[in-house]
Amino acid sequence: QVQLAESGGGLVQPGGSLRLSCTASGSVFEIDGLGWSRQVPGKQRELVARIYSDGGRYYDDAVKGRFTISRDNAKTTVYLQMDSLKPEDTAVYYCNAAVPKGDSDLTTYWGQGAQVTVSS
Repeated sequence: QVQLAESGGGLVQPGGSLRLSCTASGSVFEIDGLGWSRQVPGKQRELVARIYSDGGRYYDDAVKGRFTISRDNAKTTVYLQMDSLKPEDTAVYYCNAAVPKGDSDLTTYWGQGAQVTVSS
């Protein structure tokens, strides 16, 4: 089992910056990838960014060039640095960890969510 604890949400003006943090505990050696998803009312949860065991990264087109995902050397904490924030970035952001199960399946663990509001 993996537990994820998030911090760093808040209110910021357009053009500002914010950094989210997520610390994993439990069976952290099983984690293959760490990522961030976001959700707004009336919309499905969408993957924003992910970092893999080999250091490879994925970004949704909506955040490329503005958001940066990273992790510590122990691979237990993942960060999302958000720059040049826009009102459309307003959402609840969820940390997630992917753990391989069997030959072709994954189990995903989720953090509790952090509210990010971008408004003047």
